[in-house]
Amino acid sequence: MLKTPTLIKISGSCSLLVLLLAFSSCSTTQKAAGEKGWVSLFNGKNTKDWIVKIFHHEVGDNYGNTFRVEDGMIKVRYDQYDKFNNRYGHLYYKQPFSHYHLVVEYRFADEWRKDAPSYTQLNSGVMFHSQDPRTMPKEQDWPISVEMQFLAGLGDGKPRPTGNMCSPGTDVIFQGKKDPRHCIESSSKTYGKDEWVRAELIVLGDSLITHIIDGEKVLQYSKPQIGGGVANGYDPNIKVDGKLLKEGYIALQSEGQPIDFRKVEILNLEGLSPKSPLYNRYFAPEIPIK
Repeated sequence: MLKTPTLIKISGSCSLLVLLLAFSSCSTTQKAAGEKGWVSLFNGKNTKDWIVKIFHHEVGDNYGNTFRVEDGMIKVRYDQYDKFNNRYGHLYYKQPFSHYHLVVEYRFADEWRKDAPSYTQLNSGVMFHSQDPRTMPKEQDWPISVEMQFLAGLGDGKPRPTGNMCSPGTDVIFQGKKDPRHCIESSSKTYGKDEWVRAELIVLGDSLITHIIDGEKVLQYSKPQIGGGVANGYDPNIKVDGKLLKEGYIALQSEGQPIDFRKVEILNLEGLSPKSPLYNRYFAPEIPIK
């Protein structure tokens, strides 16, 4: 198991730089957005506000009804597939975000497709700071993005934390330096297959990012940027290595393991007023991040 990262209280502080990043480009519209409170990105009825992109398929083609809404949940299923054929899929919310607090509640369900790669068993996630799916060629496998990875235990008694960070086509700064690993483990406990898990992301543009699992901060890193490997088939004009990611799309993942999402909510922090009671929680400095 990887070394547990040192965590910094989000109620403490980022640096003055975070404040400058947060407010340097605020418009009147953005300020209003920051005061709306929690908003559900999933309406409980359909995915009309979402965009599908599945590897080997054009954007908008929901092959095999992969992403569907049943019982008030977004469900990822493969019962209409003839074979998996590495059809990694993502369901993107229609607009990008920069500074926000995201909540996703998920549970793994049904049986993993045995013709999917072995690492995908009880494995899914939510992508963020992602490229626009409409910029992805048909044969691009993974979006250039950062992933909050979801895992469950395999029943072998070995720890398998959830809320990890993976980086298709990206890099991050972890514990003061650019980390070469594709995935960085969190300090969360191991969850069982059928447990509902509450996963939260606090994203402050291209500065501090915090992962929270069931109320516990489990991972922090900073400066998400384009770079690294893993993503393939992309438009080379999109992959500008070293470019900091200030914003991007949020997407629910499909990679061979059925999963249910019952909640996807966001608190938009873009242009949050210093007079807001939420301001100190997210932006008042105490301990600068390196």
